[in-house]
Amino acid sequence: MGRDYTGGERTRRVPWGAIALVMLSGLALMRNGTEFSEAGPPQPAAAASLDLSQDAPGPPVEGEPVQPLPYAPASRVKIGSIDVDAPIIDVNLDANGWIDAPPAEDPNLAGWYQNGIAPGQRGTAVVVGHVDNMSGPAVFYGLGSLQKGHRVEVSRYDGRVGIFEVYGVEVFSKNDFPGPRVYGDTGHAELRVITCGGGYSKAGGYDGNVVVFARLVDTR
Repeated sequence: MGRDYTGGERTRRVPWGAIALVMLSGLALMRNGTEFSEAGPPQPAAAASLDLSQDAPGPPVEGEPVQPLPYAPASRVKIGSIDVDAPIIDVNLDANGWIDAPPAEDPNLAGWYQNGIAPGQRGTAVVVGHVDNMSGPAVFYGLGSLQKGHRVEVSRYDGRVGIFEVYGVEVFSKNDFPGPRVYGDTGHAELRVITCGGGYSKAGGYDGNVVVFARLVDTR
């Protein structure tokens, strides 16, 4: 599977203001998930929390800063600690201002918000995916079980791979989603991996979003 990519730095910047407005208005990143089991997907442990105020930037990862990569579209995400190895497709905003999730019928598929930052580029890149579908667990079912120090690898269409280290995992209510904290530019190359989470009801679906905070620590 390939994609046309001619390289070069892209100058168009992400319209985070519009997305942050959506978040602060109490809407969710993705639409409600679907019921799978009474126990539900793993939820973030207290030990994985950022332990920061809602508007604070993330803490630095130990070690020397890594040189950010130039712009290139994302192609695949791997998270070895939860057995994720999935292709990435481009997603955009839908007519209501939500970030589109990948098609729910394919459980092993992630989406990268293509009008935003590329994974490995300076800024905050966003990768989303379903927690489950009508058939069972989907690509990011285990996302809430990640811990500080786990690695997320994102392959890109320029042949480079960005390696990110997790420094926080939290679940946020869809009615109080901290857009600036999640999407804000920390001055580093960062990644957010997001899926549905929190409590579940048949009437309302999942009431929150699990958010993984990670920072670029290596490239290859």
